[in-house]
Amino acid sequence: MYTPKAFREDDIDTLHAFMREYSFATLVTQQDGKLLASHLPFLLDAERGTTCSINRHSTLGGQASYGTLIAHMARANPQWRTFAETQEALVIFQGPHTYISPSWYQDDVAQSVPTWNYAVVHAYGTPHLIEDTTALYTILQALVQKHESHFEKPWTLQPLGDFMQNKMRAIVGFQIPITRLEGKYKLNQNRSVNDQVRVVAALEGNADLPSAEVAELMSKRRKNAIG
Repeated sequence: MYTPKAFREDDIDTLHAFMREYSFATLVTQQDGKLLASHLPFLLDAERGTTCSINRHSTLGGQASYGTLIAHMARANPQWRTFAETQEALVIFQGPHTYISPSWYQDDVAQSVPTWNYAVVHAYGTPHLIEDTTALYTILQALVQKHESHFEKPWTLQPLGDFMQNKMRAIVGFQIPITRLEGKYKLNQNRSVNDQVRVVAALEGNADLPSAEVAELMSKRRKNAIG
């Protein structure tokens, strides 16, 4: 991913938090020179995966794990058959994004053009199938609990009996130990502080949700950078 230095994010804590928040991601693999993509909900196990050096400001210390991504797809989906021990896959986590008008700037307006603000994380690794039925059921439980937990009356998965085993035959579980992580937060960091503040104000004045989400992310990042 093309990432100028001003937009690059390497902090593992930050990247993991982003992946958890925007967990419905795109899995990209290839077979015979052709690309395949599936859109899937992912779980992140931050404790397992390739060890890496991390940002000195992280709460984790000097070393951490890139983590392991866990997901499942329909058995009828041919993409899982592309998984191979030597083939790297890409998982794209897309965050908020929106159009940015140069009319919102005050500095160097004549030399400015429209752009797009966004945040994204790319995770790389080799997928491995999860063959064990109990392990797959545990993954499904965790996925359901994650997305049901905020409901007043959360729905729960049925016990691992004949019904669930029949349902689970129609899916394939897999995990991807992450070997590389790339984070890009393109949020006008290449503009003056004055212009960044003006962009946030303009976005907050828009009625659409993407603008509000980008404005919130820009404000949060600026506060964290200041102190």
